[in-house]
Amino acid sequence: MSASPAAFPSIAPIDAAAARVEVRDVVLRYPSRTVLDGVRLAVKPGELVSVLGASGAGKSTLLRIVAGLLKPTAGVVLVDGTPLDGTRPDVALAFQDPCLLPWLSVERNVAFGLGFARQPKLSRGERSARVSAALDEVGLGPDARHHAPHQLSGGMAQRVALARCLARQPRTLLLDEPFGALDEVTRADMQRLLVKVVRDTGAATLLVTHDIDEALLVSDRVVLLGRHGKLLLHLPVEVPAPREQQLAALGALRVKILAALHESMSPAAPAAGSF
Repeated sequence: MSASPAAFPSIAPIDAAAARVEVRDVVLRYPSRTVLDGVRLAVKPGELVSVLGASGAGKSTLLRIVAGLLKPTAGVVLVDGTPLDGTRPDVALAFQDPCLLPWLSVERNVAFGLGFARQPKLSRGERSARVSAALDEVGLGPDARHHAPHQLSGGMAQRVALARCLARQPRTLLLDEPFGALDEVTRADMQRLLVKVVRDTGAATLLVTHDIDEALLVSDRVVLLGRHGKLLLHLPVEVPAPREQQLAALGALRVKILAALHESMSPAAPAAGSF
């Protein structure tokens, strides 16, 4: 478990409002294999839910379905109560690779996507204001605006990628192992930043990660996908901040997750529960 002297900020409390994102009995099946099998999941505004699982369990596939990039074989995804029928301007997705365009400055990379299909039409002033607000939110000041991607560290590049998502003012934020390639210290900084962003924006957030410790440090809840995409575990993380100082409580949750993960990888893994 990585630690840092600076405390993780408190995760925003969850109110009783309806879920912003609902995954209802989602199945993705190919002729040769089942990737997801009856997944049920709900994420509320301001809630951060981490998705764990072994390689090939369907974590990234689930994220792409929620992003509207992939259509399930069965089941439905609801966003604000409306069935998803493709990408939406208020649902933003970020990957492990920042995917910055090398010929654009930081500022223009953050603005990239504001003119995509289904995005609201913005004036030049509105675009500039959104870019400035997004860069401020991730801690990149005016000096960084005109840098080229090759001038950025790995952590700065991920901040730009996150700012690009935030410039769209998403109500739902989807993150696919965004910190996996970072060093330990930078990763801890980015984890704290993520918690702050979720708290500040109220975005319903799904984080795919292979790192149990990361999930326990930043999440309101952890879910575990097992073999053939079955949802096996739904675990609230009710540990107060600063969490990196609550090693005993986090360690007990870690043991539960590891036990469920090992069980899910056995040939006789149980059927998915109902959550």
